[in-house]
Amino acid sequence: MVRQEEARPLAGHNRISTQALTSVAKGAAAEAFGVLPPDVRVSWADDGGLLALSLALPISIPPLTAVLRDPGRVEAQGGAVWDRTARAKRAILDRVSGLTGSALSRVNIRITGVRATAGGRVR
Repeated sequence: MVRQEEARPLAGHNRISTQALTSVAKGAAAEAFGVLPPDVRVSWADDGGLLALSLALPISIPPLTAVLRDPGRVEAQGGAVWDRTARAKRAILDRVSGLTGSALSRVNIRITGVRATAGGRVR
């Protein structure tokens, strides 16, 4: 049985602050690119009533000496930088929209550098 209070919407409004949206975007981007959230810069713009998200961040890559020894490390860490960035756009848009309920129109990504990390394929 549904209680009457649950059946009808309550008056009022909900707002998610820019700070909260930014924290979610930083977390989603950091996870997608293997970096820390403080490394991610976020900005927002109005895009015809929707939110356009712009990110500037480094990306994690395997150490180049490790790639020379084992070229498969590139694929193990997600592939080429361009391919990883293209895939991350959709994943970040879906993650931020899903967690916040905000309507995002697009995600712009600018890679600002690289972080060599030992992560990659498990042997």
